Amino acid sequence: MSDTDARGADEAGAGAPGEEPTSKAELDRAFAELYRTHLRDVYSYAYYRVGNHHDAEDLTEQAFLQAYRHFERARRESDGRPLRPWLIRIAHNLASNYHRDRARRPTATLDAVEPPAHPHATERVVEGRADLREVIARLDELPEDRREALIMRFTLGMSNREIARALGRTDGATKVLIHRAIKQLQESMDDD
Repeated sequence: MSDTDARGADEAGAGAPGEEPTSKAELDRAFAELYRTHLRDVYSYAYYRVGNHHDAEDLTEQAFLQAYRHFERARRESDGRPLRPWLIRIAHNLASNYHRDRARRPTATLDAVEPPAHPHATERVVEGRADLREVIARLDELPEDRREALIMRFTLGMSNREIARALGRTDGATKVLIHRAIKQLQESMDDD
């Protein structure tokens, strides 16, 4: 089953296409399918937003718990549209809360900590790819909405319509946002 097929599976749920689950067991089966289908995307988005594995796992768990509480209503109101943007929007809101809460609390610096003697496996893979590191560094310099739109588009492979729903924008505004983000990133890279 391809990713596209799997992403459509969350809309089918239990029973015939377009038919709403009627029992708690059917809702639970439909939610389990939604979870299996979108866990990786929600985790990836959370990781890009918070920058570490443990907090990304916590945020992903919170996102799915919140989604479970509102799943029946979301399915009813989705009119057959994919629920992936809804899940990403939940993760977006939770990540924003995470950053707001962290900004309120003082943090200790770890300047005295020595870097590991052996680079992490991921770093060995990326070693020698200065362009990739530069793009990532420049991506962090973009305004939050532009950075998130690019992450959703190029990392999660979301369509403009899905990104628009996740960010609470119109399709046209999202196209412009992505275009401007790419242009700003290119200009930033060209300045060097």
